[in-house]
Amino acid sequence: MLALGRPSPALMMLVAVLAVPAAAQQRSDVILATTTSVRDAGLLAHLLPRFERTTGVTVRVIAVGSGQAMALGRGGDADVLILHDPEGERRFVEDGYGIEREPLMHNHFVLVGPTADPAGAREAVTAAAALEVIGRAGALFVSRGDQSGTHVKEAALWRSAGLQTDREWYRESGQGMSATLQIANELRAYTISDIGTLLAHKAPLDLRIFVEDDPALLNPYHVVVANPERFPWVNAEGGRALSAFLRSPDIQSVIYRFGREEHGRSLFLPDAVPAAR
Repeated sequence: MLALGRPSPALMMLVAVLAVPAAAQQRSDVILATTTSVRDAGLLAHLLPRFERTTGVTVRVIAVGSGQAMALGRGGDADVLILHDPEGERRFVEDGYGIEREPLMHNHFVLVGPTADPAGAREAVTAAAALEVIGRAGALFVSRGDQSGTHVKEAALWRSAGLQTDREWYRESGQGMSATLQIANELRAYTISDIGTLLAHKAPLDLRIFVEDDPALLNPYHVVVANPERFPWVNAEGGRALSAFLRSPDIQSVIYRFGREEHGRSLFLPDAVPAAR
């Protein structure tokens, strides 16, 4: 009887590649896993049709928190990612799941809450100080609670405030930024939001910004291409093409102008070509 040993890693990789459906191997579209904020602010709807018209390539968008986007990337289920969790992104690339992590743009987070300001957050100078006031007062706070870049930033700010959040006044929505803002509005609660999503959805909300001019609230976005050596089936060339498009001078200028006419300020500031500002 023929003795079968454990298959070699090379053979296992070959089997994995052959097991991928032919359609997936020949895919011409691009799967973009992205943080919800760039979708909720309306930026993707503004930019992606230009890419599709120029290249003839369709972009399939999966908008989730940065943590979930990287989970998709770790499974080889995305060709390119837009993220705003710098520490998580670095680990993602260092662990070999992504390549070519490049700066795209930035904006900032804001701490918002009900105009009545039951905790007295208006007196705080920094976000951590405002959270300390909110926590000490036991005022309602709504977190995304979804391991998104926003949630990661918020958790870091609570640590800076020196407060635990396993309390009755702390609620988790488990949803994206626009939905979390709506929940905070309904509950007359405080929350942390990126400025882009807040301004894009501000009209029906009765929420006031209490802290925004705090260096700790910087919110940088990067674009990362999936590693084709780890995931042979991904459309890395398509991912590279979308990354290059988003970082091109013309599109960086479009990003800078986005929102200025309606809101009087840019919702995102370009970082790949700073001169585009």
